[in-house]
Amino acid sequence: MDLTAAGLVSRVARELGSRADELTAEVERRLRRELPELWEDPDIARTASVNVAEHIIAGLSGLEYAIEPGLIEPPPADVRRAQRLARRGIPLGTMLRAFRLAQGIVLDRLLREIPRFTSDAELVSAATRRLIATSAAYVDRTSEQGVVAFHEERERRLQWRLSTVNEAGLRIGTTLDIAATTQELADLATEHFADVVTVDLLDAVLHGRDTASEAPLVLRRTAHSPRAEDDPAPVSAPLLHTCVDGSPTARALATGQPAKHHGDAAAADAPRMHSTLVVPLRARGATLGVAQFSRHHDPNPYDDEDLLLAQEIAARAAVAVDNARRYSQARATALALQRSLLPRGTPRQSAVEVAHRYLPAGDQIGVGGDWYDVIPLSGARVALVVGDVVGHGIHAAATMGRLRTAVRTLADIDLPPDELLTHLDDVVLRTSDEAFDDTDEDTAADAAAGDMGTGDGGPGGTGATCLYAVYDPVSRRCTLARAGHVPPAVVTRDGTAEILDLPSGPPLGLGGLPFEATEVELPEGSLLALYTNGLIDARGHDVDAGLTRLRHALARPARSLEAVCDTVVDALLPTRPDDDVALLVARTRALGARQVATWDLAAEPTAVARARSDVSRQLTDWGLDELGFTAELVVSELVTNAVRYGEPPIRLRLIHDHALLCEVSDGSSTTPHLRRARVFDEGGRGLLLVAQLAEHWGTRHARRGKTVWAALSDSAELPALTSA
Repeated sequence: MDLTAAGLVSRVARELGSRADELTAEVERRLRRELPELWEDPDIARTASVNVAEHIIAGLSGLEYAIEPGLIEPPPADVRRAQRLARRGIPLGTMLRAFRLAQGIVLDRLLREIPRFTSDAELVSAATRRLIATSAAYVDRTSEQGVVAFHEERERRLQWRLSTVNEAGLRIGTTLDIAATTQELADLATEHFADVVTVDLLDAVLHGRDTASEAPLVLRRTAHSPRAEDDPAPVSAPLLHTCVDGSPTARALATGQPAKHHGDAAAADAPRMHSTLVVPLRARGATLGVAQFSRHHDPNPYDDEDLLLAQEIAARAAVAVDNARRYSQARATALALQRSLLPRGTPRQSAVEVAHRYLPAGDQIGVGGDWYDVIPLSGARVALVVGDVVGHGIHAAATMGRLRTAVRTLADIDLPPDELLTHLDDVVLRTSDEAFDDTDEDTAADAAAGDMGTGDGGPGGTGATCLYAVYDPVSRRCTLARAGHVPPAVVTRDGTAEILDLPSGPPLGLGGLPFEATEVELPEGSLLALYTNGLIDARGHDVDAGLTRLRHALARPARSLEAVCDTVVDALLPTRPDDDVALLVARTRALGARQVATWDLAAEPTAVARARSDVSRQLTDWGLDELGFTAELVVSELVTNAVRYGEPPIRLRLIHDHALLCEVSDGSSTTPHLRRARVFDEGGRGLLLVAQLAEHWGTRHARRGKTVWAALSDSAELPALTSA
């Protein structure tokens, strides 16, 4: 029977098909030699070997049965092989070269077999043309199918990577908490491309240093995912651990370069992991730590694209961690400044028993300018102060410190509450002007440097509120004035709580508007509560509702003032406040007749001797005979000054408190001044003597007249006065 070209090709394909294993081995040897990158990955190598055999069998079968090239079905796994190559980052050209190389080997073997079956040159030529055309059509079809699958997988991988990076931008760095940020990184990675993730930060960096120079490096484990205890991953490292020299972690920290580790290299620290990525966390030129991404469930080892994805996510996380670190350091500095400006304890005084609470705002807000103070005044009185500077941050804390110092300075000269707030308003205005001038200078400097940015705007001004109260334990009266501040609350001894209705007054910093004081009588044992607005309008609650809750909390029975503070805070602030909160509670005391003695004196010289005699008897009654001589000298000088330079009425008062307080009041507003008398001067030594004998002395003014006072202690001694 005469052979046709199709029949000849069929016989050759059938003959060669019986030795398909031999042909497959030859193709694989050539591929290993000329395309070694296909055999570096064991999984890809195994897939390539199977795929070569399937292609040879499919192609020879199509030739044997004269199937049209377009109808020869490529192996089903061919698409999966192209996708796997795309996932492993193997170039498309490598896959196409493998197709052409295999085609050339198989075609050469077929062409060598044809002359064994016929010597007809024309038939050999026809069969050769048929073989070339069929093999070319088959390879073109399978190549096209592989290219489509390869590009689809690459596009899918690219979209997945972009989506993951975009998700990282949304999910990582949602807070300014370092541990939360690193845990967000770990959780995201375990959801997408890792089975186990650990994040370790340099302990030195967490403590404020930009570099860690000590060796060995100390790392702090800040995140581990998954966090389930039954996860088959190895147990995480201790919270603080040392970085082993020469380990992948140490190399990543030293070089700042990421790395992949497979098999044994990956198993050094984690025996169950077959593939690990070690990626340093770097931001703004500083190495903060290292993140490790490992696989034990996923059989696919990490490739270069996985490493690139891990780098992109780690870079975003590093910036967020650095922001959180810098914010934490700035907040710690501001808190330290704030704490240093707040009172560390309450001073010794007899007028009131006090307790206080200060609650800084949440981490996202920054420190505020709330403050409180307890200031002992002359005459056994005490000033209670609560204030609030508008805004947050170091500027607010520094302004708070300046205002607290100003209040103490003004309190030392015994100004009434309304006058003190007037002077404090001037201080705030000057502070605002200085801040505005500084902002102008900074803006001018930026403009000169060519900086066209908007900047932070600077403070631009300062606003504050304040409540100032003075309580007198002798008269049991309290004088209060407020500058735009929330009103205080009073609880009487029968447990009734009410909000004092005080004139509000303008906030500090407006200038030109008056303040008004109110005087109320507070029986002994009354409770006075001063606070800032963060207590009553927390979480956006209505102010009136907050005041009602405050009254109810204050009315509850409590064993102590500390318990009162706890009750108020628990009732009004169940969670961390959005704004700083200052709370100051004071229970009033009274100084009765056994501790206070008062005499009205005539405006004549004989009043001095009478005053000395009265003081001597009173000190004997109080058991203070050791102070008798000193007190008589001081009283003599004060009464003499009042008789000579003052106006009636003249009154002498002794208060037996922690120290002996001597006060002489008269109707004149003229302030005595301390001066040094010359050799032949007959006067001018009285106040100098008082200043030498007294621990403290001073003058306070009333609506009419003044009071000159001196505080004496057991250590008061007569000074050695010499004349030059």
